[in-house]
Amino acid sequence: MSYSVKTTKEGIDYNAVSKVLKSFGMSDCDVDTQKKIFQNSYAVSFLYDDDKLIGCARALSDGFCEAALYNIALAEEYHGQGLGRILIESIIEQVKQCNIILYTHPQTIAMYEKFGFRRQKSGMAIYHGNETELQRFEEVGFILPEGYRFHDNEYEE
Repeated sequence: MSYSVKTTKEGIDYNAVSKVLKSFGMSDCDVDTQKKIFQNSYAVSFLYDDDKLIGCARALSDGFCEAALYNIALAEEYHGQGLGRILIESIIEQVKQCNIILYTHPQTIAMYEKFGFRRQKSGMAIYHGNETELQRFEEVGFILPEGYRFHDNEYEE
């Protein structure tokens, strides 16, 4: 096995990207939409096992001050081998001059803390979806219940 990272957007198997993201419930976009999403991103990283795409990540950024990481995924059969670290380090390296925010699954918070990420109390989001989807986001821990307040913040009293 020979692992490599590609940080360009040309010659990518976006069908494989779509499959990796769908396998984790991270996106239900079709292949053409995934291609547009990644091609419109500031930075990308694709991890390969020889010729097989096994992971992806992307960043939105102004290139100077701020960046946000999205769609970081590694095929499940490759978990636990340190390959996720390679993927994450690759995307961070491309925006290292920026403050970086990350939207991630609650189960992966501890892993990202190892890269220096810290949790925020002031993050906000607007999600487009029906009540069932929003309820699932609350149950999984992606969003707090509507009206939730931190009681140690004088601005929320």
